[in-house]
Amino acid sequence: MLLWILIAVAAAIAIYAIVIFNRLVRLRQMVNEAWSGIDVQLKRRSDLVPNLVEAVKGYAAHERSTLDEVAALRGAARAMPDADVAGRAKAENALSAGLGKLIALAEAYPDLKASGNFLALQNQLSTLEDDLQMARRYYNGAVRNLNIEVQSFPGSVIAGVGGFAARDFFELADASERNAPQVQFNPAPT
Repeated sequence: MLLWILIAVAAAIAIYAIVIFNRLVRLRQMVNEAWSGIDVQLKRRSDLVPNLVEAVKGYAAHERSTLDEVAALRGAARAMPDADVAGRAKAENALSAGLGKLIALAEAYPDLKASGNFLALQNQLSTLEDDLQMARRYYNGAVRNLNIEVQSFPGSVIAGVGGFAARDFFELADASERNAPQVQFNPAPT
């Protein structure tokens, strides 16, 4: 009788461990899927940047430093490895600030601001930023769920044995990056 009780307890523990392991696998896949969503939006934004730069170039040729900065930030963001979530977040946030400066340039150039091409690109960028924000929220929620399971008992035991690890959130590394960029320039005399 005692043997059957021990077998039943061991079977229950094994089944519980399998359930936790499968939950960890599901959560890890959700994080991977969420990261893929962010990556798609970042790629779409990165592909839009050259078009924005070209649209602004014709109107604001003397604002070359801002245009070069945005191009360099785009290159830095694309060069970051996918596995470096914190580094990628920092590079993408710097690109967002650069894009803010680029869009702010339009305020000094009424012809640019009224350009159908520029307006279409600006609308696309706005939509992409909204989509990217939603993808970041989904990713961070998936990471939160995985991290809770990986760091809570008994999930932490199964996670350690199964090679599961906590993931980094896609967030701002520097609180000052939450502020809108300040843009100051002297428009060309007319």
